Amino acid sequence: MIARAATRLVIGVGLLALLSLLVYVGVDLLPGDAATTRLGANATPENIAIARHRLGLDRPVLVRYGDWLAGLVHGDLGRSVTGKPVTEMLSDRVGNSALLAGAALVLLVPVSLGAGLLAASSRWGRFVSAGALVLVSVPEFAVAGVLALLFAVSLRWLPAVSFIPAGDSPLEHPTALVLPVLSLLAVGFSYAVRAIRAATIAAVGSAHVEFLRLNGASSRTVLRAAVLPAVLPVAVQVWLVIGVSLLGGGVLVEKVFGYPGIGELLVASVQSGDLPVVQALVLLLAAMTLVALALADLAVLALTPRLRTWVVSA
Repeated sequence: MIARAATRLVIGVGLLALLSLLVYVGVDLLPGDAATTRLGANATPENIAIARHRLGLDRPVLVRYGDWLAGLVHGDLGRSVTGKPVTEMLSDRVGNSALLAGAALVLLVPVSLGAGLLAASSRWGRFVSAGALVLVSVPEFAVAGVLALLFAVSLRWLPAVSFIPAGDSPLEHPTALVLPVLSLLAVGFSYAVRAIRAATIAAVGSAHVEFLRLNGASSRTVLRAAVLPAVLPVAVQVWLVIGVSLLGGGVLVEKVFGYPGIGELLVASVQSGDLPVVQALVLLLAAMTLVALALADLAVLALTPRLRTWVVSA
């Protein structure tokens, strides 16, 4: 298992290095740069040339990539077009988005597990699965909009905008978290419950479960000894992947509610042409996705003894 983790780490670092180069070169090929964005549309070509020289943008792209990579090793992601350090801009936003995704994930785990198990064992399971399929096909911003119309506009129970004053923690304004968390939960739930229901149906039909039942095992024993050990590896893998998708995929949800997370920052940076911030956020989301996939792989390996045996023997 340690060798498997080391292999995934090496592959992940290699993929991230390749991705960072592609993103850096790709962003450099886009029209405009930090100098033109900072000086505005009325800047003269001479002033833009001076600004590009001061910012080092007139050097070859690979030289700038090497400098950026050296800074990244020391935790320096460069500076925004506003002059602020990108690392400083991301630090608060990452925490806010992690809080939002974490709250949704904490609710998602028990709710999706219970609903998935119930859907597999109930005659209403097909309806639950069909409802989840419909929810999967609905965009996140549409779910957020419907929730805002229902709970903020019609019922007036919750604020329509997740306004967090500068310097405050989102935990100081819990009502501002409810609608964004419910929006993320709805999207994640639809994926998780379908995967857990399918894994449960497969486990219930296995020879192991049939053997236990033929020997008179109770339903609780069958659930604990055969069904859950087969379902949990699948569920953990799905939850980890959904956790990262909630962190990065909440871009539109954060924008709908005006929540100060990395999604809202990414949209604002794209609109203002703040390419250093866009580049850092894209790489951050890619790194989190790779880490989540590696953790999901290792979690499945840890929860499935026969896979560990196969890996060792292979």
